Amino acid sequence: MDNCYDDSCKLPDLLEQLPQESFWDKPLYQWDGFWYRAYHLEAAMAFRSQFRPLQDDVFLASPMKTGTTWLKALCFSILQRQLDVDDDDDPIPESQAKKKIVDDEEDPLAKNHPAFYVKTLEVQVFTEKPPPDLSGMKSPRLFHTHLPYSALPDSINKSSNCKIVYIARNPKDTLVSMWHFFNKFRKPEQAPFPFDKAFECFCQGICLFGPFFDHVLQYWRESLKAPNKVLFLKYEDLKRDPKGEIKKLASFLERPFTKDKQVDEVIWRCSLDRLKNLEVNKNGVDPWVGVQNNVYFRAGIVGDWKNMFTAEMSEKLDQITQHKLEGSGLHLDEDT
Repeated sequence: MDNCYDDSCKLPDLLEQLPQESFWDKPLYQWDGFWYRAYHLEAAMAFRSQFRPLQDDVFLASPMKTGTTWLKALCFSILQRQLDVDDDDDPIPESQAKKKIVDDEEDPLAKNHPAFYVKTLEVQVFTEKPPPDLSGMKSPRLFHTHLPYSALPDSINKSSNCKIVYIARNPKDTLVSMWHFFNKFRKPEQAPFPFDKAFECFCQGICLFGPFFDHVLQYWRESLKAPNKVLFLKYEDLKRDPKGEIKKLASFLERPFTKDKQVDEVIWRCSLDRLKNLEVNKNGVDPWVGVQNNVYFRAGIVGDWKNMFTAEMSEKLDQITQHKLEGSGLHLDEDT
């Protein structure tokens, strides 16, 4: 049952056989150890059976609410950047640099949300029937997924030279960001989903595309085995040292920067403050999910969990984190 990925599998028959739990009052189904909404599962199965990677494809991967939109903007901007621009070493004054970017009619991020350019495979691509023909996309093709590594097509994992960029975040801020995000989908007459209930679900591993720690560890271990194929980033590192992390990201994508001011421009162009204040993200609507683009931008700070967690919650999740990550070499503390 768990190995049935082709089109002969009938989703209703499969769902009847799978473990089911409730997440934000919505049913989730456990497939190969991870939790999915029914339509995400159907898309994941189609992706696994139908997708044919190219050798230079780039896949961004992430758990829910760990910096996905930021990573999409960064990778898109790096891959779109012309290598021969801005060869002058003289720094541009900050006010002029901002004016140049704001007035730049060629800046795609000022016209559309990052998700328009970097589509999530199980949300925007393989939910269409039939899935769109991707063969005409400009190379290198850039995609995103929330799927665990084990759910990716074998052709990506084993038989192609494509690259995977993964972003993780400390579990406390991940949960708080998830709580705020999914509450935006509740009806006006509904109260926010109880945070203590969301906390217990998260601790039990019951969340969309979770369990969180299993998801993170799969990509972490692959990054250790194949560092030229899988780059593992942390949200906190990007916040603390954006220049160093974005240089590392650009080198991994084989688009290294030649000038520091090129790095500075990408950092500013993709900054969360700028993105959330662009007109398209203040008033635009996500056509795939049907919510306003501003839902994807909130505080974006490290340590926001302190506004929500009790001392008991903090201690409990710390213990779970230590147990889950023990012996892996991975640390997800907010200041590491």
